[in-house]
Amino acid sequence: MAEVEINKDYCKSCKLCVNVCPKHVLFVGKYTNKMGYDAVEADETKGCIGCKMCATMCPEGAIEVYK
Repeated sequence: MAEVEINKDYCKSCKLCVNVCPKHVLFVGKYTNKMGYDAVEADETKGCIGCKMCATMCPEGAIEVYK
């Protein structure tokens, strides 16, 4: 199973990654970063398949996916 790593300080909560995730692993969490955005978080229990679509869609480069 793949692992999603999100740099929450870069996230601007645009939700592009949330909308594109086929397994619905990503969601907007309750962590507010230094810029005032509620950062996206990953629910690893939903089984990330490692497609890396979220990392590709992220305009801030805040997401890394590891297999």
